[in-house]
Amino acid sequence: MDLRCSEEDEAFRAEGGDWLWDNLAGEFAGGRGIGGAGSEHEGFDVRQAWERRLAEGGWTCIGWPKEHGGRGATLTQQVVFHEEYARAEAPARVGIFGEGLLGPTVIAFGSDEQQRRFLPPIVRAEELWCQGYSEPDAGSDLANVQTSAVLDGDEWVITGQKVWTSLAHWADWIFVLCRTDREAPRHKGISYLLCPMRQPGVDVRPIVQLTGTSEFSEVFFDGARTGREHVVGEIDAGWRVAMGTLAFERGTLYFGQQIGFERELRQVVELARVNGALDDPVVRDRLARAWIGLRVMRFHNLRTLRDGEPGPEASINKLFWSVWHRELGNLAMDVLGPAATLADAPLQRVFLFSRADTIYAGSNQIQRNIIGERALGLPAEPRA
Repeated sequence: MDLRCSEEDEAFRAEGGDWLWDNLAGEFAGGRGIGGAGSEHEGFDVRQAWERRLAEGGWTCIGWPKEHGGRGATLTQQVVFHEEYARAEAPARVGIFGEGLLGPTVIAFGSDEQQRRFLPPIVRAEELWCQGYSEPDAGSDLANVQTSAVLDGDEWVITGQKVWTSLAHWADWIFVLCRTDREAPRHKGISYLLCPMRQPGVDVRPIVQLTGTSEFSEVFFDGARTGREHVVGEIDAGWRVAMGTLAFERGTLYFGQQIGFERELRQVVELARVNGALDDPVVRDRLARAWIGLRVMRFHNLRTLRDGEPGPEASINKLFWSVWHRELGNLAMDVLGPAATLADAPLQRVFLFSRADTIYAGSNQIQRNIIGERALGLPAEPRA
């Protein structure tokens, strides 16, 4: 399999990279590297303004079809743009849930009316979205959602609770899984609703993390309302739509993430060089293994995308990078030694936040089940 980029892809890389470097100046010069996992509290106003600058330049939603406001970029072109974005240390995106998850879902499953209403504001960076999937009793076991939606005339009335909702305190809308038929089997009777966040009946409560910051929230719905027409797909058939959204989540964004990982690894190497930890052969071996892991990660991601959108085997990506990143956090603290206990220790936030890497977006245990049952075709795990 040839994993090299074509001349056309490299030209696209140069165009995107040049635009990024030209525009990360002036008011955005101080925004380099802000935000991202573990640091989502940083610089929201600057990042929102940057999102609009991207829109003005035509660099939002680049993988969407042109008829929906995108560039129609190929998968490889999306990969190279995400790599250049991370390499330029551009601010972490605040529109990622709309562009990367909700938008492709509406394109694939939504009505013409929904596409006209919801896609243009995402392209223009005018509306921000968050994801309402997990609940206190429905995390990896997503089919156990209990948040309910009941029709009242031309509106759905939503009652229940979601948790670990990223960027909820900034979002304008939420795509939320609700149980609309309590008599139906677990994977049926679920609908995929689009609900405005800024209304009575929606209460967002930030969750303080190990890092001391809050990027996740609990979201409580107490009679929140949304239009009858705001169901993506068919009523009671939202499970298929929800799984489609998760497939988009396993896409090209991983490549930009890897550039960030590479930057963190370079920081660990530099720390080891400065404080003498690099003299330890065990530390050198662990650093070499981390470097090799990054290369394995990239080539596997390319392999899973070459034939189109990622399938079940893309769960290997999540399993691999989450374990790799957690181990990098451990390595960083070992390199720092006693200094790692200081509150402002370099890379301490990587160590703390990476504890969540193997849990969110599907725990490692669930990823292994998906790999075994759906990718390898092994017998299903015994059920009680």
